[in-house]
Amino acid sequence: MSADRSVSRRAWMSSVATASLVGVAAAQEKAPAKPNRDELEKAFSERMTGTVLVGNYSVVGKDTKPANPERYELKKVSKFADDLWVFEARIKYGQTDVTLPLTLRMIWAEDTPMISLTNANLPGLGAAFGARVIFHGDLYAGTWQHGKVGGHLWGTIEKADAAKDEKSK
Repeated sequence: MSADRSVSRRAWMSSVATASLVGVAAAQEKAPAKPNRDELEKAFSERMTGTVLVGNYSVVGKDTKPANPERYELKKVSKFADDLWVFEARIKYGQTDVTLPLTLRMIWAEDTPMISLTNANLPGLGAAFGARVIFHGDLYAGTWQHGKVGGHLWGTIEKADAAKDEKSK
């Protein structure tokens, strides 16, 4: 390679690297400030306390059937310690209707909370429960597992009074 080509190649590589760094710096300037975890947790607790998750669940392998209704009435949602949260909940799906406190692990992806439950024993429900459920705006969605059976779940997050009014219509 000639000296002129070598110099041209180095100059080109240097300009590409500089442009990349300028692009990264510009993106960082435009990026919103990282949300404060304490504020996010407080807002989540307030948002979820006194709500009802109204939605559906499916069972993998039986996806041709219509979705099954589910309902989670959340009396209180509060942080317990570190990444553990307590959900005081009434859970209704199929023939199941049980009220209990659930201690669940909460993981945050930036400003989005996700429940992570792995191989848990739940009083009145059974053993080997797992779930990953995200909350975004007025929606929730995720996956569930109970032993070898699993599926999807999704729905809306409503204030308890609004959900009660909607059910009576």
